[in-house]
Amino acid sequence: MIDAPLVRRLLAAQFPQWAHLPVTPVERSGMDNATFRLGSDLSVRLPRYAHWVGQVEREHRWLPRLAPRLPLPVSEPVARGEPGEGYPYPWSVYRWLEGDTATTESLADPVQAARELAGFITALQAIDATDGPGPE
Repeated sequence: MIDAPLVRRLLAAQFPQWAHLPVTPVERSGMDNATFRLGSDLSVRLPRYAHWVGQVEREHRWLPRLAPRLPLPVSEPVARGEPGEGYPYPWSVYRWLEGDTATTESLADPVQAARELAGFITALQAIDATDGPGPE
């Protein structure tokens, strides 16, 4: 079970500098990872299943390379955790990206949001993917 007490134990054992920060589950954390807010500036993501463990290495390697070439912010890895405290997989600490889940109702300007998304995809497709990770 991936819960806040587990995250606190992992932080205390591996990143004691953050162990005092509040740990709060993110309501919509996704299917591949359990995500927790860590204080006001960080987040913790833990793969739920062995199939998604490779994301940790790929994200730590590629997100810093992609970020400067993209017009919108992407997750910024801060630290990589190792298995421990009963949790069997590597995990990550990231900078918190402020925002809300995009829904039809939540978009103030859906046309502008579509333009920004198209610009992001165009920029992403323009990046040389040589030596990049294959599809998962």
